[in-house]
Amino acid sequence: MTALFPPLSINHSEMLNTDDGHSLYVETSGNPNGIPVLCLHGGPGAGMSDDYRRLFNPHLYFIIGMDQRGSGRSTPFASLENNTTAHLLADIRMLRKHLNIEQWVLFGGSWGATLALLAAIDDPVSVKAMVLRGIFLAREQDRYWFLSKEGGAAQIFTEHYQKFIEPVGEHDDVQALCEAYYQAMTCNDEVHKMAAVRAWCGWEERISRLQHPHGDPLEHDNVHRAISLALMECHYLKHHCFVSENAIINHIDKIKHIPGTIIQGRYDIVCKMEAAHTLSEHWPNSRLLIVPDAGHSASEPSIAEALVKANEAMAAFLQESSI
Repeated sequence: MTALFPPLSINHSEMLNTDDGHSLYVETSGNPNGIPVLCLHGGPGAGMSDDYRRLFNPHLYFIIGMDQRGSGRSTPFASLENNTTAHLLADIRMLRKHLNIEQWVLFGGSWGATLALLAAIDDPVSVKAMVLRGIFLAREQDRYWFLSKEGGAAQIFTEHYQKFIEPVGEHDDVQALCEAYYQAMTCNDEVHKMAAVRAWCGWEERISRLQHPHGDPLEHDNVHRAISLALMECHYLKHHCFVSENAIINHIDKIKHIPGTIIQGRYDIVCKMEAAHTLSEHWPNSRLLIVPDAGHSASEPSIAEALVKANEAMAAFLQESSI
């Protein structure tokens, strides 16, 4: 991870209250007079990582991070009540007004990229540019690829898929699998619940990198993060991410003028290459960069390096455009 900038302290943090029972953890860092960039984490439910700030030049960017509803340091933790895509989009609009920002860059990977695209479609005037990684378009085919026993991920990582379905059994239908996992992760049997959480997170972790730093991908995992990640992902995927089928591509005209960089690992098994290619074909002001020796995770050195370079290039482009 030598491509990253040095560790960066936050300038300010606060809890931002919604009007429906949630309190969102928000932090800012970098240059308050720099280019505002909102960093949207993945999952849903992953919360902000420790290193996300290091992807940006702190002299050029005013870096904004927010733990989405039920995630990270936001409260109530792992709450599914009033937790839909529409709620998250409302939170993004509220945060921008709270910080008195007219326009910002949207940055996100995986679900964070999905949410960034939907936020731009929801409020295109507020978006200067986007830098996105690991494209998930929230279509039925994307759910199928990730969760079905006949999907691409299961066909490549067959032995890991068998471990994935152990707590709930085999299901022919993706919706039935999501329902079974949802019941397991919301039941009163803590042992069964945690087995489901570990299996769900283990599946995603095992297929997200080309190489793992240790044998068991959950050996050193944060249990707090695993609970919100597994439960929130299941909740959103069970409800088709609370968006209509092919919503992003069907509304891409709203953001076709916004400049964007799309970064995709060649061997991304969580979010298939076709999604990134389809997005780039329908978004004329975007540029697709394929990282040849990487999978899905932003913690892979080649992905991290590509993100740092993309953020540097976007800052230069925006500064030049404003002259």
